[in-house]
Amino acid sequence: MLVEPEPTTLVALTNCADPTMLVSAKVTEGLLSYDFELRPRPQLATGWSVSADGLRLIFTLRQGVRWHDGSAFTSADVAFSMKLLKEMHPRGRATFAALADVETPDPHTAILVLSQPAPFLLSALAACESPIMPRHIDPIANGNAPIGTGPFRFKEWVRGSHIAYERNTDYWDSPKPFIDTFVVTFVEDADARIAALESGAIDLAPATPVPFDRLPYLRGLPNIAFETDGYQYTNQVVRLEFNLDDPTFRDRRVRQAIAHAIDRQALIDKAWFGYGLPAFGPISPDLPSFCLSDLGTPAFDPAAAEHLLDAAGLPRGPDGIRLRLPMDYVPAGDGYKLTADEVAVALARIGIAATVRVQDFPAYIRRVYTDRDFHFSIGRMNNMFDPTVGVQRVFWSKNIKRGVPFSNGAHYRNDTVDRLLEQAAVEPDPVERHRLFAQFQRTVVGDLPDVTLLAPKQITIANRRVIDHTLTADGPAANLADVRRRA
Repeated sequence: MLVEPEPTTLVALTNCADPTMLVSAKVTEGLLSYDFELRPRPQLATGWSVSADGLRLIFTLRQGVRWHDGSAFTSADVAFSMKLLKEMHPRGRATFAALADVETPDPHTAILVLSQPAPFLLSALAACESPIMPRHIDPIANGNAPIGTGPFRFKEWVRGSHIAYERNTDYWDSPKPFIDTFVVTFVEDADARIAALESGAIDLAPATPVPFDRLPYLRGLPNIAFETDGYQYTNQVVRLEFNLDDPTFRDRRVRQAIAHAIDRQALIDKAWFGYGLPAFGPISPDLPSFCLSDLGTPAFDPAAAEHLLDAAGLPRGPDGIRLRLPMDYVPAGDGYKLTADEVAVALARIGIAATVRVQDFPAYIRRVYTDRDFHFSIGRMNNMFDPTVGVQRVFWSKNIKRGVPFSNGAHYRNDTVDRLLEQAAVEPDPVERHRLFAQFQRTVVGDLPDVTLLAPKQITIANRRVIDHTLTADGPAANLADVRRRA
């Protein structure tokens, strides 16, 4: 399987970036998995129920499961993992905010005790999102050489080259897995990726890891199939995020001017070759039960942008330039670099000279989330299956966590937004919850800590000899225990 770029850790505990999510579940599983309609299915839990008051989630755990080092999997591991997820996962502070305790009345029963209802929590327990960790192993060290309960055992991680896994012969779901070796490969050069897919050297390539203009060529090859299912769990948007600690972007007029400068549909057509939908607020159009389109989002209007920059005290100089700034982008696929280039062209028209800065994935994460040495950045946000899980972390002031990737990188603070997010997280009534998220979207669009641009269409490119790689809502990010090759 091709993963691009290389993950920085192999377990989705302290990092929820897509590369880590794609590899984590091969070794470290979750309590549940989910079908394409996001209905729960058994994994490490075989049964589950919710108390009438919504304050207790009771899980019956699978018996006879062992960690890869031979230790028995028990409810104590679940309790340990829930604590870690609440404390260490980038989305965990929001997802597990209501978790007060985990009771373990016996080795095969775990009861999540909540301080208040969390209507989304039963949907948050997939392996790629909420991995169950071995309590007898240091969780940070486990990210480099993981031990789990999954269908594959970790063998080696050769940095810059590959991760190798071997078949877990003691897997609880025998005779799965059906392949003896599973290799995750890193290939920086796009032409080399295409050649490897064409030749069959790579069997599986999730998340559209090739230039969009080469998709028609690949689609025409007889040995290649395209799959768009398997991304329901991780709805995604592309966004321009401002560093609100930067004096330049503390002035809302500057942020609004940049929003007016960008033509979303033109951006989709040029940078994403039509593979996307315009997005006008913080919730993806791929979450139609929550997303609103009538948010008062600044429309494409370069003249209005020019007026706002003049009013903000940023006139054009003799060379026509108002500002010179570097602009960063997440190096996670061709679309993000092309987006940055197109946004830079749009900003040049209103007198902002944005230099697109190129760096590898670890350097980008360090620059934006640790060093905070950036002005604005083209990034992505996994909306996930529910806004409380995927969206809250980016706009909640309590999730300003230096050094934690894909948290509140803007350092956005708004008490009303915090209140709305916190109320929606515990509101059991779907109609009221929708109202709260509607008000949240309108408030964020009014403040403009970021500009949501589009919802990209994700494609898994697979060799036709590989079957059963996409059976659940998390697709290639699942454990792939069912994957096999045609005879």
